[in-house]
This record gives sequence, structure tokens and C-alpha cells, in this order.
Amino acid sequence: MSLYDFLSYVIMPALSISTLLVFYRFIIGPNVMDRVVALELLISIGIATITVFSIVSDNATFLDVAMILALIAFLGTVAYSYYIEKKEKNE
Repeated sequence: MSLYDFLSYVIMPALSISTLLVFYRFIIGPNVMDRVVALELLISIGIATITVFSIVSDNATFLDVAMILALIAFLGTVAYSYYIEKKEKNE
């Protein structure tokens, strides 16, 4: 089994199943914090998918896209955490 077969037949289905499960948690999540964690995980799964596609297509440009997406996701999570902390302080 080559690397490309492993990525196509094992990793991509695992990422697809995990995307469905996390999206379910994102929709049904009992509170806002669960939804934020699920959104962060969805973005991480998207980054993993972009990375796998970059390896399969042998195009390193997609890795730049994945790094930018990771930076935006991190900054969004930090901003939301800051917002929640300020909201709890005011209450």
C-alpha cells in the first residue's frame, strides 16, 4: 500500500466521518462554548484535508493556504475567548 492509497482509502474517509460527527456537535451543542470548540475542530479538520490534498496533488501552494487558515482560526478563537471573559466580568 503506497502513501497515496493510504491517504485516499484511510485518512480521507476518517476525516469525512469526523467532519460529520463534529458538525453534528456544532449544530446540536448544548451551549455556546461547545459550538466554539466544534468550530475550531471543523477548521482543524479542514486544514488536515487541505494538507492531504496538497500531498496528493504534489502542490505546496496549498500548504500556505492551510497555514493562513490556521492563523485565522487561532485569532478567532482567542478573540472569542476574550469576549466571553469580558462578558463574564461584567455580569
